[in-house]
Amino acid sequence: MNAKKLDASVLDMDYDKVVDHACARLREILTKDLMRRGLVVAMSGGIDSSVSSALAVRALGKNKVYGIMLPERDSSGFSTARGRQLAEHHGIRYEVFDIAKALEGIGCYEQRDEAIRRVFPEYGEGWKNKIVIKGGLEGRINHFELVVQTPQGELQTKRLPLPEYLQIVAATNHKQRIRKTVEYYHADRLNYAVVGTPNRLEYDQGFFVKNGDGSADVKPIAHLYKSQVYALARHLKLPKEICEATPTTDTYSLAQGQDEFYFALPYAQMDLALYALNNGYEASALADAIGITESQAKNVFRDIEAKRKATRYMHLKPVLVEGVAEIKL
Repeated sequence: MNAKKLDASVLDMDYDKVVDHACARLREILTKDLMRRGLVVAMSGGIDSSVSSALAVRALGKNKVYGIMLPERDSSGFSTARGRQLAEHHGIRYEVFDIAKALEGIGCYEQRDEAIRRVFPEYGEGWKNKIVIKGGLEGRINHFELVVQTPQGELQTKRLPLPEYLQIVAATNHKQRIRKTVEYYHADRLNYAVVGTPNRLEYDQGFFVKNGDGSADVKPIAHLYKSQVYALARHLKLPKEICEATPTTDTYSLAQGQDEFYFALPYAQMDLALYALNNGYEASALADAIGITESQAKNVFRDIEAKRKATRYMHLKPVLVEGVAEIKL
């Protein structure tokens, strides 16, 4: 049992030391491990890609960082605008590539809408959608619900059967995988490496797409809780709009918070829950810290462990039937 009081202060850190260490490691990794000339960063305007790009620029200088914005049909207009704002703040080269036509060609929207219509047969032109998660905080098995909005603004919700859930997620995963394909094209063209931008909460809980946003050559903030990433953004004096941005998935046409889609709690509370579990706190300490019941705190701990188990596959490298002795990694 950890005797130190559990509150937001447990995530405090020496920001200058953290930045200096991250930048030194980025330079070392790039030259010794990856042997590449610079870094490609996909910039969504969200806090994680913003801090990752800031660290890349600090480490290498603005001439060795290339920014990409990759909007599509369902993207928020804010994402590209903030991505541009950040790139111009850094003074780096950047380009915008709309991937909607590629997604349309590969069947992303058609496959997704086909599954949605099996739940809402009337779904069509002008409708919007998102998926929300239920159950983790209450101690029940997680399940998903589909929320749609009619062109007149009416919201409707139904529980998602497993086949439709899997098809919708599989179709929308095309978005992350097409984005990563574009990132690697430019990395190969420039002899650069690709930056991955998950924070600790996302990395630990498998909140990424395998061979999509989970694919990268270096992940500079995977050891930092999301609250720490926000603190670093302020320390690095990133634009106010980015420092105050609410985390979203920017995947579905309806606005969707990360806690709606995946996590049991909003990020600041979820950070404390993960920290508590990692550092031996009792559920009662978490309950007192974030204002939930002890029973709910125990449910959150169980949900974290369940997600770790369920998403182990996401972290696995290709598994060889037999090792190849001559290849040393």
